Amino acid sequence: MKVLVTGGAGYIGSITSEILLDEGHEVVIFDNLERGHREAVDARARLIQGDLRNREDIRGAMRDARPDAVMHFAAFALVGESMQDPMLYFRNNVLGGIQLVEAILERGVKKIIFSSTCATYGQPDRMPMTEDMPQRPTNPYGESKLMLEKVLNWERERHGLQPVFLRYFNAAGATEKLGEDHDPESHLIPNVLRVALGKSRALNIFGDDYPTPDGTCIRDYIHIVDLAQAHILALTGEHTGAFNLGNGDGYSVKQVLEVARELTGHPIPAEISPRRPGDPARLIAGADKAKQVLGWKPKYPEVRTIVQHAWNWHRAHPNGYRK
Repeated sequence: MKVLVTGGAGYIGSITSEILLDEGHEVVIFDNLERGHREAVDARARLIQGDLRNREDIRGAMRDARPDAVMHFAAFALVGESMQDPMLYFRNNVLGGIQLVEAILERGVKKIIFSSTCATYGQPDRMPMTEDMPQRPTNPYGESKLMLEKVLNWERERHGLQPVFLRYFNAAGATEKLGEDHDPESHLIPNVLRVALGKSRALNIFGDDYPTPDGTCIRDYIHIVDLAQAHILALTGEHTGAFNLGNGDGYSVKQVLEVARELTGHPIPAEISPRRPGDPARLIAGADKAKQVLGWKPKYPEVRTIVQHAWNWHRAHPNGYRK
């Protein structure tokens, strides 16, 4: 298939593009390079530089690329930033998403795989989290993703669009070529490894008084390659609707820290800070639907493997994509 990948210069979009190309698909990447990296764009893909907030940019890209399907990753994704500037997130994630949908409908494309998030659920009522749970976002980032899900659902009903929402948890890890490089970096595993590389003095742990075995938050980590495979599986058939993606296992901040200490051979000092507002004690995915309907089977479910692959990449790229 020919696939237009929005946000294909970002962490998840670039690695999904790499694996799409490895499996024989044709990839056109649409990215403004505002938060992505030109160096992360696979040489086998074609890059169209543009911004979803500019309607003519995405309309022109759709006319030029003539894709069979779209994978939509382009979004801002920092919870704290969204709390400080909600309009930034609604303008980029919602308005930009709507203009993408309009361009898709204009070209008669039916299939869109939307990179959504478990943040649409907000504070969970139960664990593991399943797709039928109420969606009550607690921050503008999660709200912006939910709003675009609703737009896509209405277009499914009215115009036969075939959207798939992949709501995932904590993406981590790397391939041999591509990895995670955000500025600022808010994710645990790269921040742990930054300390091992001498880029940070200590890991900041936000709260150690949660109702968990060691007092730190528990999260469900998913390898970036497994995440990419789920997107590719969602391209096939007539799949629509929401799928959670995770391993169904949780690891605490301290458990991840201990794994990283063992793998890197670095003591990785840590300091305890106050809790961040709104951080749930546990977030665990119920991904049975993805396994049963999409045939998804994670290849790298162990956190040790995820951290090892991330460490391999960060050690080879200590400054990320910046030379």
